[in-house]
Amino acid sequence: MGEIIKVGMADLKTCSGDDAVTTLGLGSCVGIAIRDPGSGIGGLAHIMLPDSTEIRNNGNRPKFADTGIEDLVSEIVKKGGNRSKLVAKIAGGAQMFAFGGNKSDMIRVGERNVIASKKKLEELKIPLLAEDTGETYGRTVIFYPQNGDFYIRSVGMPEKII
Repeated sequence: MGEIIKVGMADLKTCSGDDAVTTLGLGSCVGIAIRDPGSGIGGLAHIMLPDSTEIRNNGNRPKFADTGIEDLVSEIVKKGGNRSKLVAKIAGGAQMFAFGGNKSDMIRVGERNVIASKKKLEELKIPLLAEDTGETYGRTVIFYPQNGDFYIRSVGMPEKII
């Protein structure tokens, strides 16, 4: 059993071998797990918002789906991952607060994060192998790039592996 590396909000980390990456409390945020199955090199990004172009003067690239996924891919490749072999899994994007029938973009952050994450993965031609998204509960995830196991834990729910 290797080290479990913590990924904070609006952050990303990579690892390989027996190590894993984890992030806590994905509500409307999305955890994007990307790996190269051949090398076992991979990582996890904890994104908070869908689009970096909507916020001025924000230098925190991992905070956004568009730039965070790009940076995670770059880090994996820098460590020796094969860009053309990358695959992804995602979790999170919950609707944490219900306000009647209000469907405003401010309220739908989780759904928008999932859509933006999928769009960016598609643009980068990275296949999405599995997802556990939406619903109304938070998630804590642990990702093992060596074998691709993505553990998802939620209060009052059985643990899932996708």
